[in-house]
Amino acid sequence: QVHLVESGGDLVQPGSSLRLSCAPSGSISTIYSMEWYRRAPGKQRELVATRVLGGTPNYADSVKGRFTISRDSSKNTVNLQMNSLRPEDTAVYYCKMVQVDRGVWKDYWGQGTQVTVSS
Repeated sequence: QVHLVESGGDLVQPGSSLRLSCAPSGSISTIYSMEWYRRAPGKQRELVATRVLGGTPNYADSVKGRFTISRDSSKNTVNLQMNSLRPEDTAVYYCKMVQVDRGVWKDYWGQGTQVTVSS
């Protein structure tokens, strides 16, 4: 069973930058979209950024201008560049890939990577 593996989470100070990466453990064909979510303590999961392949990225208002989602097509990975980090960005970050194969939709998720922003 293919799953996603996130990396790059860390403890950083406010104003710092981090780059999260997400790669599948195996091959995933016909990917429709790649997405990043986060869940802060005591809060619901929040969609942070999404990129439909061939389309323009979309971002939550709280991260616009600070976060950038990108895809490395050669490795089939998705990255999240996070700049000007704030304490409220503290959360577990999850990536998701959506596959569409012959009309069947399937979601792949990772286990999450912890990002903590604190002085």
